[in-house]
Amino acid sequence: MLKVSDNRVDELKALGWSPEDLRKYEELWEYRQRWGAINLEREDRVFLRQAEAALPRPVAHGKGGGRKSIQEKSHYRWLTAQLEAMRSSPVEAGLENGRIGAWPIVLEEELRALAYYEPVLGLPDTIKAKAITPARERWIEAAAASGETLSFDFPGALEAIRQSGTSSWKSLRSETVENPMSYPVLDAEAAASFRAMVRQEVLALTRSTFPSLADTSKPEPPDDWQPSR
Repeated sequence: MLKVSDNRVDELKALGWSPEDLRKYEELWEYRQRWGAINLEREDRVFLRQAEAALPRPVAHGKGGGRKSIQEKSHYRWLTAQLEAMRSSPVEAGLENGRIGAWPIVLEEELRALAYYEPVLGLPDTIKAKAITPARERWIEAAAASGETLSFDFPGALEAIRQSGTSSWKSLRSETVENPMSYPVLDAEAAASFRAMVRQEVLALTRSTFPSLADTSKPEPPDDWQPSR
């Protein structure tokens, strides 16, 4: 029997499927890979069958393949795209003397924690990941009290990301936040202290938030651990 190890979402996109249906298919497919179809609702199993019936029969290439790496998962790519948009923005380019935005620090630490613990990032994980949004806002609010606050065009960055990447990706920020463009900037000393605080909290939050990490016994990474490039 041919084992399909790729969710083939790009092929569905080429067939004209909507961004919302593509996202739903990708999340359900990854959930089934991890937990099995028996744990899905009947309508979700039907949706997967309909999607796979629309795809051309895959060609077998022998043994091999495997699951996506953490860096290939949609949630990880979404955070990476947001981070790169900030790093390449005029506001970051204009910073001097070791100053850095608080937002890049937060996203760097989130990505580091994900790369270390490697949650499945299927549907249960991505649903629970929404709980991290208020934590980000809390960290950013703390940073704003320790440095200068500039402005970053989050909606504009998101639109550019959607045009060049995945059109179904959502905003990084809460819709109810009071200062939707706030972009705190910290000097080198304050940034180091802020990173240490965020690192401890994001590691604990990653372990407690993602269902696929419920039984992990992996200890915290050493401070000098960094994801491989």
